[in-house]
Amino acid sequence: MATRTQARNAVIGILYAYDLGNEDALKNAKEILEEKRIRHKQQEFALCLTLGVVEQKDALDSLISAHLKEWDIERLGNIERAILRLGAYEMCYQKTDVPIVINEAIELSKAYGDDNAPKLINGVLDSLQKALKDKDLQEYLNEIKATQSALKQARLNASQARIESTQNSKHKKQDSKPQKRIHNSNQSKNTTPKRTQSPKPYKSFKRAESTKPKNP
Repeated sequence: MATRTQARNAVIGILYAYDLGNEDALKNAKEILEEKRIRHKQQEFALCLTLGVVEQKDALDSLISAHLKEWDIERLGNIERAILRLGAYEMCYQKTDVPIVINEAIELSKAYGDDNAPKLINGVLDSLQKALKDKDLQEYLNEIKATQSALKQARLNASQARIESTQNSKHKKQDSKPQKRIHNSNQSKNTTPKRTQSPKPYKSFKRAESTKPKNP
């Protein structure tokens, strides 16, 4: 009979494939679990985790993002993202004991993640469980959303301020340039009055006397 650790391994495989865009992995989750000999109660457990993570993906990503230091969840590897989502789901929605959740997540990251994955996974989940102490999950999610919304607005304001500053500096440079003098095309023409031509000297002509034919 399969163990819960084996069930979690199978779940990570399904979530990883689904995160890469393979929707058939979710549709065929039961068949995949059967192939891995995850059956009966462990299969129910695995299916519950798989569907739960997919349904609560947005909330889980908000919780995880709040505890990622200088990282964005979209920059994480697909396998690390899947492990964090599964760990956060068990911790927040299944109420699994925190030490079990973190230990299982670390082992999964050692098996499938890169060298830095265990440290990252441990740090994020440990920070999350500390933040959730004595707090209602929904209230905490609302706090996170409010904080993220404020940060987003602050970034937008800063971006807008930079754009306006750049535009103002461009206008100042343009204003400081000497203005070219515009000449009227009509004025540029020679307006000196034309000199009137002096009349040609008058020539007098003597009228030739008509010569009468001489009588023979």
